[in-house]
Amino acid sequence: MRPHSLALAVAASLGMAVAPAFAASNPAVTPAQLEQLQAQIAALQAQVQQLQSQSESLQAQSDAQSEVNVTQAQAIETAQKAQSGVDKLAKLVNDNKIGGRMFFDVSSVDQKQNGRKTDATGTGFDVKRFYLTVDHKFNDTWSANLTTDFQYSSAIGNTELFVKNAYVQGSFDPAFVLKIGAAGMPWTGYVEKYYGYRYVENTLTDRLKYANSADWGVHASGDFGGGVNYAVSVVNGAGYKNPGRSKGVDVEGRLAWEITPEFGVAVGAYSGHLGQEKQNDGAEKRYSRGDVMVAYAGPAFRVGGEYFTARNLGYVQQAAVPAVSDKATGWSLWSSVNVAQVANGDVSLFARYDNTDTSKTLNPFREDKYWNVGVEFPVLKNFKLAAVYKDTDALAGSLASPVRTETRELGIWGDVKF
Repeated sequence: MRPHSLALAVAASLGMAVAPAFAASNPAVTPAQLEQLQAQIAALQAQVQQLQSQSESLQAQSDAQSEVNVTQAQAIETAQKAQSGVDKLAKLVNDNKIGGRMFFDVSSVDQKQNGRKTDATGTGFDVKRFYLTVDHKFNDTWSANLTTDFQYSSAIGNTELFVKNAYVQGSFDPAFVLKIGAAGMPWTGYVEKYYGYRYVENTLTDRLKYANSADWGVHASGDFGGGVNYAVSVVNGAGYKNPGRSKGVDVEGRLAWEITPEFGVAVGAYSGHLGQEKQNDGAEKRYSRGDVMVAYAGPAFRVGGEYFTARNLGYVQQAAVPAVSDKATGWSLWSSVNVAQVANGDVSLFARYDNTDTSKTLNPFREDKYWNVGVEFPVLKNFKLAAVYKDTDALAGSLASPVRTETRELGIWGDVKF
């Protein structure tokens, strides 16, 4: 537009300049014709000025549009960068989950050994467990988990930090999930699901150390449908606190039938040397354990029990010649019932009783009897408190020198999840 306007302006200017000369050199031109020519030239100049104004306006609009385009491009680039950051953050949040759980208590303990009070007697605050969990999802098949396990016990006056779970998981099919590393064992965690009060007390075989809750190795589990599921672990045998090597491996398995979502029956078995068989320090006996559980865990109440039989706990390595064997059996019954409903859940009454013969072969007098009773109150949706009384009566030692330990404990237990 600008070259065209400039040409018109030049033409108009030349016309104004040439008109008088043209009139002088052509006497035949009348004043009226000259006036008409000048009017035409003036009109042409007006058009030129109008075109110039339009051209300047269009140029201004073009410049403004260019600035808008640049601003929009910058805004789009900024938005794309921001969206990329949001997408990365969303992926981080979706692919990683962080959680935790804490078991704690404040209680008063009265413990006597052969009638004399022990140093465990007194009042104290314990953090029995503090789990911090990180889950990462690589894709729909592969994921990983890290769970740390912190505890403080006033009885030993010390804190401890362990790796409870550290595994890579491949979910290939509902019937086959593989975990490699430290992961939960087949039996203990399954019983805990039905029991429901792990924060108050470990289940029977876990409490008396006949079973490990987690260990290092290879773990497979799956669901065949129809309520039938299984779990098998091939592990070091010394538990998650001790990932050391041994000459062989231990095996634990579980097969369960969940007849309804609330009612389940399970059997389990364990065989191995508990990580005690070394290349230059062999094991005299193999430890073995068999388990049975029948339990119901519904919305209104829970009831269930487990039974175990075990051989040679404490006698895998020994100096006796010939090597001796021992056997233990035990059972546990538990129940709870909801008695009231509050804003954050149900108030429940619960009780449990354990009875174990810890040495049926070598020292048949040895036994461990335990019971508790309590009431649970939901403070928040993921925060529960329970007022509990516990009673333990354990006989150990030898027939010639028995040791009887009686423990009475009253306090408040808590379970916090986040």
